[in-house]
Amino acid sequence: MSDEWSTLAEEISRHAQDYVDGLTRVAGGEAGDAIWSLLLVEVAQVSLAGAKLGANRDVILSGNYEPPMSEDPDIDGVRTALAERLGPVDDYAEVFDPYKDTGVTPYRLSDDLTAVAADLIHGLRHFRAGRPHEALWWWQYSYFNTWGNHAGAAMRALQALAAHSRLDVAEESTLDAAGEATTV
Repeated sequence: MSDEWSTLAEEISRHAQDYVDGLTRVAGGEAGDAIWSLLLVEVAQVSLAGAKLGANRDVILSGNYEPPMSEDPDIDGVRTALAERLGPVDDYAEVFDPYKDTGVTPYRLSDDLTAVAADLIHGLRHFRAGRPHEALWWWQYSYFNTWGNHAGAAMRALQALAAHSRLDVAEESTLDAAGEATTV
């Protein structure tokens, strides 16, 4: 494997682990009232890693074969905890593919966020097993096939939540120079 691929694999593995760790902390309640903002940062950072994978040439496995692995860990507990924390904003609507399928599709942030994590964990398992080329192949393939779409949809929903929380505010009253209350 070339030094270029090794460097990229190391970089993506750090982004992947940071995302999984951050998501787990948020699911555990560490985000408090900043849940949307922290999730937005996590998704944006891992999306940068995905964009780098997408901008690179295709990673091709020798024999076009992924070595077998045991079953990936179950992260449904993280998904459930996120769904509880997100509550009424977990469900949202999204256009799945603006070029092929322009119908609105129901999504859940908790599902999207953990789908991304599941694909990243699968690649991390290859990476930790000493197979960085397989990890890169998996991350790139699954970025185009699944987690890139889920991350993009989640980022749009999280950005909308952050924007609504700041922009949809009640009118504020202030005092003018004469001491009269005015609405801003």
